[in-house]
Amino acid sequence: MPSIFFFHSIFFIVGKRLKNQKNVLFIVIDQLRADCIFGSLAEKIQLPNINKLISDSTAFKAHYSVANPCGPSRASLLTGQYAMNHRSVRNGTPLNANTVNIAEQMRKLRYEPMLFGYTDTSLDPRSVHPNDPAIATYEQSMPGFSEKLEMRLEESYPWRSFIKQQGYPDRSYDDFYKPVQDPNGPKRIDAPAFYRAEHSDSAFLTDQTIQTLQVRTEQNWFAHVTYIRPHPPFVAPEPYNDMYANTDFAQAKTFNDSNSLDHTHPYLAIQQELMNSHEVVQGDFAKADKRDPEVARTMRSMYLGLITEVDHQVGRLIDFLKATDQYDSTLIVVTADHGEMLGDHGIWGKQTIYDKAIHIPLIMRDPQNSVAHGSEVTALTESVDIMPSILHWCGMEKLPNALNGSSLLPFLQGVTPKHWREHIFYELEFGEPAKPTLFQTRLDIDLHQANVAILREEKYKLVHFNGALAPLLFDLESDPDETINLADNAEYTSVLVDMLQKMLNHRMDNADRSLSDMQVSAQGTVNF
Repeated sequence: MPSIFFFHSIFFIVGKRLKNQKNVLFIVIDQLRADCIFGSLAEKIQLPNINKLISDSTAFKAHYSVANPCGPSRASLLTGQYAMNHRSVRNGTPLNANTVNIAEQMRKLRYEPMLFGYTDTSLDPRSVHPNDPAIATYEQSMPGFSEKLEMRLEESYPWRSFIKQQGYPDRSYDDFYKPVQDPNGPKRIDAPAFYRAEHSDSAFLTDQTIQTLQVRTEQNWFAHVTYIRPHPPFVAPEPYNDMYANTDFAQAKTFNDSNSLDHTHPYLAIQQELMNSHEVVQGDFAKADKRDPEVARTMRSMYLGLITEVDHQVGRLIDFLKATDQYDSTLIVVTADHGEMLGDHGIWGKQTIYDKAIHIPLIMRDPQNSVAHGSEVTALTESVDIMPSILHWCGMEKLPNALNGSSLLPFLQGVTPKHWREHIFYELEFGEPAKPTLFQTRLDIDLHQANVAILREEKYKLVHFNGALAPLLFDLESDPDETINLADNAEYTSVLVDMLQKMLNHRMDNADRSLSDMQVSAQGTVNF
C-alpha cells in the first residue's frame, strides 16, 4: 500500500520508485548575487535550507554569469554557449532556431525536459508565422521544453487565476506588485504585498512543481524550476517584507565624488544618469531617491527578505525529494542567471560591468559521489558549464561541438581537472535596434559598437569596450571594489597588452564550432 504524505496543503502519494533512477532538479533563482549565499550578506540572512544543502553538496564559490540581462544570460545557461555564438544578446533578440539547447539534448537521453517557470527566450521569427503571438513576447519558452507551468513575469496567468480563486479582491495585474499601505499608519517602502506568503508566486510555483513530480517516481525526470524572486519589483508578503528592517548588514558602497571612476568614464557616467529613472519598487515610492542611504537600506532589506522566501521554497522541494525517496537519485543544481548591484556604485539591476552583477552562486549535489559533499571549489567556473555538466551526468558520452562550457563532474568527484580555465569571459550589449539608447546617442556609436567584453582572472579584470571607448583594468586583489582604473597607467601597460591578447585568444578558441570541427570525406563526415 503506498504511503500518503501531507505537505504544505498538498497531498502526494509515494508509489514505487524506478530502480537506478536518475533525476535532475535544475533550479534557477533570478537576480541572486553570490555574496547573499556565500559572502558577508549571507551572514545576516536566514537561509536554513540552502545552507543545509551546501553542507551536503559542492559549492562553487567563483562562479560567474557570461551574459546579461535575463534573456541573454539564460540563453547562455541553456545552450552552453557564449553570447558571441548564440547571439541572443538582449531581451527580445531572437535565438536562432537551430541553436543546440539543453532541452532538445535531454530528449536524446529519453528525458522529457519539464519547465516550471520561464526561460525568457525570444523565438526565431523565421520559424513561426508572422501572426503567431509567440513572437510578440521575449518571454517565450525555449524550443524543446514542455512548459508544465507558465510563470512569466509579464503574464503569469495560472498564478493570477489561482489568486482570484483564493477570494482576494479583484485588482489589475499592473497593481500586483504594489505594496499595501496601512491606511492608519505612515507609508512604507517595505509595506507587504496584498497576498499571503502561502499564495505568493514563489509558493505557487513550488506547489505546482510538487504536484507534477509526485506521480513521476517511476521514471527518470528532468525539471527546470525558475523562481522570479528576488528579481524586482521588490515587494514581499509578510513576514518577508520587513524581516531584515533592523538588521545590521553591509550597506551599499557608493563612490559619489565627481572625480570617481563612476562619474568620469563615459560609459559609467551615462549609467549613473540612467539610474535616476530606474525603478526597483512600484507604488508610492517608485520615484524614491535610491541614493538616499535609508531608502537604499530598506530596498536592500526587502531583497534579502525575498531570498529567505525562496530559501523556504527550495527547502520544500528538497523535503519532497527526501519524503519520496528520491533525494539520493537526483542531481540538484541551484544557481542564478545573473546578479544584482543593490546600489553598489550607485547602480541597481544587473546590466553593468561590475562583479556584483555577474558573480552568482552555484550549488551542485551529485548523489553518486558523496566524497565531494560539503566541499568548496574556488576555481573559476561559468554559467556555460552547467549544461555540459548535466548532460555528462545523465550519460551523454559525446557532447555537442557547439558547447563552450566544460563539465564540472570532476569537481563533483573531488578532482580538480588539469589545465582548468584561468579566466572567465562575459559580454554585455547596451544598444537597442528599435530606438537608440542614451549610450548610442551620447557616445555617437552605432548598434554594432554598443557592446563590451570582459576577461576576468583572479587578480586582474579587463573591461574592453567597442566603439573606441577607453578600456578599464582593475587589480582585484588590491581593489576588490573596482574603483581604480589602471588601463592608462604606464606601469601596467604590459598587463593590459597581456589581457588583451588573452581576450583575443579566448574569442578565437571559442568561435562557433558547430560544424567547423567536422569534415566531409568519402568515408562519411568526420566528427558528425
